[in-house]
Amino acid sequence: MSLPLHEHIEKDGFRLRGLEFSRVDAFADVVFGFALTLLVVSLEVPKTYAELHSSLRGFLPFAISFFFLMMIWVAHYKYFRRFGTHDLGTIYLNGLMLFMVLFYVYPLKFLFTFLVNGIMGYRQEYFESYGQVRELMVLYGTGFATIYFLVAGLYANGLRQRNHLNLTDLEQKLTRSYIVDAAGVGLIGILSCVVAILVPGRYAGISGWVYALIYPFKKIHGNRTRKMIAKHAALHKLTDSPHDLLP
Repeated sequence: MSLPLHEHIEKDGFRLRGLEFSRVDAFADVVFGFALTLLVVSLEVPKTYAELHSSLRGFLPFAISFFFLMMIWVAHYKYFRRFGTHDLGTIYLNGLMLFMVLFYVYPLKFLFTFLVNGIMGYRQEYFESYGQVRELMVLYGTGFATIYFLVAGLYANGLRQRNHLNLTDLEQKLTRSYIVDAAGVGLIGILSCVVAILVPGRYAGISGWVYALIYPFKKIHGNRTRKMIAKHAALHKLTDSPHDLLP
């Protein structure tokens, strides 16, 4: 029986095979912890009120960046609790993903610092040309998309081992759903890059609004997954079927 801590993951009926803490988990936690350290508002304690005020201006960009990193950590956490695989394919894909997380940190922090300071009316020279805005949006989108494609790759690698893991028919269907979920979010990152490249340089920043598509995509895909689970439950004459999951 799994621990209550993990009950929210298995509501869709996927059995959890990775409840034991492993060296792969430990390494990932170290990397995510280091990434959060790179995001901190300031590495030094303010010595004057002016320095404190300047540090507080970085709180909101830090909070937004922290949220995005948490999204990635949760995706990573769910995969390893569901599958618990430690084969070479998993280790390589996990290593690439963690590498991209570290690569992703500074573009993430820079972008949201720029956006928040602009909204709050703080005038600073962040760019020398509109072309640099385009480059930033492409850089951010590339990192974002790559991370989620690697999450999809982890699930695809898990599905490849379905016989070894004794995945049930439902678990195989759910794994395909997880792949679509992660790959779909990654494609939204690619779409943002395309918009940034195609629009005039001075409007490249609007490509950031493309990420708003993540919510409706997850909503629609989640509804389809719930219907699939309900249909599977009906076919197997189960009395209860989960209704509150998202991949």
